[in-house]
Amino acid sequence: MTATGIDFGTTNSVVAQWLGGEADVLLLDAHHIDADWRRPGFEYLFPSVVGMSSLRRGALFGWEAKLRSEEAAEACKRLLKSDEYVKIHGRRFAATTVAAGVFRAMRKGAEHNLTAIDRAVITVPANATGAARYRTRAAAQFAGIEVQALLNEPTAAAISYVHDLQEDFTILVFDWGGGTIDVTVLDYQDGFFEERASRGVTELGGLEIDRRLRELVLERAPARAAWTPAQQRQFGLDVERSKILLSSQESVTVMTPDGVAVEIWQEELEDAITDLVDRALAPVQQCLTDLHMAPLDVDAVLMIGGTSQIPSVRAAVAEVMQQQPVGVDLCDPMTAVARGASIAAAVLSGEEDGVIQVATSHALGTVVMDDAGHKRFSQIIPRNSPLPWKERKSYTPRRDNARSLPVEIWEGDPTRPLDHPDNVQLTELRLTYPEPRAREDSRFLLEYTYDTNGLLHVKATLERTGDEVLNEEIKSFSSGGPTPEVLKELEDLLTGNTGTTWPGQSADATTRRPVFTTAKPAPPSSAGARTTASTPQVLVVDGSNLAWIGRSPRQPDVYGSEDRPSFAQLLSARDALASRYPDAVLHVVVDATFRHKVAEDERAAVAAALSKGDLIQPPAGTEGKGDALVTAVADDTGATIVTNDNYVELQSRYPWLRDKARVLGATYSRGVWVFTPRACVAPCHRVVPAQLPKPSRALTPPSPYPLAEIKLRPHEK
Repeated sequence: MTATGIDFGTTNSVVAQWLGGEADVLLLDAHHIDADWRRPGFEYLFPSVVGMSSLRRGALFGWEAKLRSEEAAEACKRLLKSDEYVKIHGRRFAATTVAAGVFRAMRKGAEHNLTAIDRAVITVPANATGAARYRTRAAAQFAGIEVQALLNEPTAAAISYVHDLQEDFTILVFDWGGGTIDVTVLDYQDGFFEERASRGVTELGGLEIDRRLRELVLERAPARAAWTPAQQRQFGLDVERSKILLSSQESVTVMTPDGVAVEIWQEELEDAITDLVDRALAPVQQCLTDLHMAPLDVDAVLMIGGTSQIPSVRAAVAEVMQQQPVGVDLCDPMTAVARGASIAAAVLSGEEDGVIQVATSHALGTVVMDDAGHKRFSQIIPRNSPLPWKERKSYTPRRDNARSLPVEIWEGDPTRPLDHPDNVQLTELRLTYPEPRAREDSRFLLEYTYDTNGLLHVKATLERTGDEVLNEEIKSFSSGGPTPEVLKELEDLLTGNTGTTWPGQSADATTRRPVFTTAKPAPPSSAGARTTASTPQVLVVDGSNLAWIGRSPRQPDVYGSEDRPSFAQLLSARDALASRYPDAVLHVVVDATFRHKVAEDERAAVAAALSKGDLIQPPAGTEGKGDALVTAVADDTGATIVTNDNYVELQSRYPWLRDKARVLGATYSRGVWVFTPRACVAPCHRVVPAQLPKPSRALTPPSPYPLAEIKLRPHEK
């Protein structure tokens, strides 16, 4: 088998193969690039996009999906940490399934190059969660690719760099791509790599910069009318392409769907993203602090990922590190990761000499209860531990005669509160005693073994007898190979079978994703709203809204503590609705932060409800948060919404919100829930005179077919 490396990226992916003396980057999809997207090196990129077109049955991938889809889903890699859903043509697919489709499309692209991808080293962000690593592996397996190893992206770039030079180095890799920023410090000596420290931010990249550029354009040319999905998609592509061009030219002109041309200058965009660059630089200092290093202790600075090539970003890194980064001729920001992964594949298969040593990006541990009754993170394996690594720690049950104990497996930062977003529960295992024992006789050693592939083995033995009471490798994230259910979903995606289905109240134990149940939606009316019978077939519950009824996030409660939403109150509302409408399908939606806002003693129950599918929450980064998901589900299923919110910002998109037949209000009084029809109040609009630009700046008067051109130079400092 040819040693293959795959850089699976948030925005673009790249594949390289080792040919015995050099790494060859494959041209998987270059023939589908449009002329206005052709830039140096773009022929090697395979956009990590899946899309649909009315002209073709089945999913589109790569450049076809990016440039010729009427509907497209991007950045599925970001969603792998919790296997959130991607909506395509009215059906929701798990992010793992969409990622598998991208991997399969890359395999087909390789076949057109008369080569094969059957086995590969696949790269992941240095700070990717354990869940994201498991699901990346699973997605590749579903696509028929055997995963040799998961390799951190910065390590892969460093391998590519030093392989050409063959010198000992201490390297800092600044990896800023479409979705994440990772900073890693590595040592290379005598063919041996050691990953010494890694820090980063999981949702900070080119996507955020695209949003800033979009905001700059819309500040000068606000939308004059509602844009169609196709217009919105084309505008998004124009913004992304303009961002890329601004790395090499002084200005660009962006055309809005209303026919307004807005000129943006490179300096303006750099000013608009200053805070994002500052956030991206923070992990640099964190790594140096972790290792007690000064900037000049680093021999070489590698900058990889498209976002790292913005001139102001390169200048900022050079200033912080007190040296110029390695040039793009020695470290190609787009292909270095894939090249390094293919070299690693050759090393692992014995085709090349060398040793690769990786380290943990997060601490691993479990959860214990302190004397005050609060849960806290108990670390077993520290962050930055070289892999493979084995560590164990002693624990004692809190009560006598326990027959079994839940063992929660966590990763993150033990210095932060347990409910901090950096801390993630990977899974829960169960320790079983052969017979009831006193607390002291029930003490056990909990041992974690973390291998180079990022697989965690958990074992527990009784201290007094040596009896083994737990011995399990974590396989909670579909790491055991393709299942019929996921393969069927992947086949539906590839063939275009996207019949609309929505999640029910149970979860498939194998895939750990909600099982889909079909709710027949009401047919759409000519006005775009769906009619609803007097007894609703589907109810979408704005769970966060109902949980806050009678409470205030801005006022303390009677005990002087900050008020919080009540999960128990939400459950009572759900039960009341189920009793009143026994034949209706219920979807209970909460904000992504709901689990962290409820009282501490309710958080475990909320996490369990999310895991089982009893609650659903929007994917990370969703505009509009929970409200957007509530209305999207209701729009697609003809459902009735249960909420006291007015959804002002969503009424223009969903005018049926002002229809009493589609919304129920909720009142909670003395333990009784009352649900009554209501209409969301339409927002009051007032006309504000347009502010004309200064006389020195040109503005073409509007015409019956408006094509206005606005040219604004950056403000003088």
